[in-house]
Amino acid sequence: MLAHCSARRAVNILHRPCWTVQPRSPLHFQRRTLVSIETFTNGFLDLATALPLPPSLPPYSTTIIICTVVSRLILTVPFSIWAKQRQRRAEEEVMPIINSLKSGVSKLVFAEMQKAGVRGTKEQIQAAHGKRVKQLLTIRRKQLFSKYRCSPGLTMAVPVITQLPLFMGFSIVLNRLSQAPTPFDSESFLTLSTLAHADPTATLPIALGLITLANVESSRWFITEEQRERQEKVQKWKEDRVARGETVIEPQKIIKSALRVISIGRIVVATMVPGGVVLYWVTSATFGLVQTWIMDYWELRRKQKLALVSPKKTPAAKQR
Repeated sequence: MLAHCSARRAVNILHRPCWTVQPRSPLHFQRRTLVSIETFTNGFLDLATALPLPPSLPPYSTTIIICTVVSRLILTVPFSIWAKQRQRRAEEEVMPIINSLKSGVSKLVFAEMQKAGVRGTKEQIQAAHGKRVKQLLTIRRKQLFSKYRCSPGLTMAVPVITQLPLFMGFSIVLNRLSQAPTPFDSESFLTLSTLAHADPTATLPIALGLITLANVESSRWFITEEQRERQEKVQKWKEDRVARGETVIEPQKIIKSALRVISIGRIVVATMVPGGVVLYWVTSATFGLVQTWIMDYWELRRKQKLALVSPKKTPAAKQR
């Protein structure tokens, strides 16, 4: 306890900002930022001391893990569930309506083109027809997304926006705590010689990259047979277009490739940051991976149950 308090006082004294600057100057706002960071660092140290942890557990490493799990449960999981519900409405309410409209819109556009006297080769007419059908369906899709409150842009953006401040803020606090003098120097954890220095074996940074990569690749693990068949049909359609010399842009493949590169980049960055920060990153990534698995498995089970119930409802619907 005495060592902890003296270390905290030393951190406050050495990193105390200058109080002679004039208010409202740029340094004034910098001073206020430093004071805010020190408030969080002191709070973390106090929490690590106050938690009733067994003597066998390293207090600061354990507190980092506990704070990560609790903060993710409180601040990020609810938004992830919210996003999953919006995604479900888009897949089960909006897209069936769009699919049911395709045939009627196609006939309507073809009738409009005949009435307008559109002329050209078969390929030109098909291209113009397909472009117009796509435009009309896109307009209707946006209207339905707004009606059912499941716009994909907002669905993807909100979880990221809510996680980023927590991730950046806690990383800054832990990086601040790693500056000498610091009690992090006296604690080791797994392959970390101290929490204040980078992992000398690069084990945790490599684990961070592998966990991030697993989170990217696991999206294909929890899908129904119907979804797998649909993906195979879409892939075959894309291959046929490429064989005809057409350019096919695949946003999902581009995003996945970018995330794979980011996984490698995280390894490089993690080898250069203090061990306390790396421990937080690994814990957060592990939590995110487990959360993804649980939610995807839950969604898979739900869709399988719906698939079993749907055929039973079909005969009754026909009798009506």
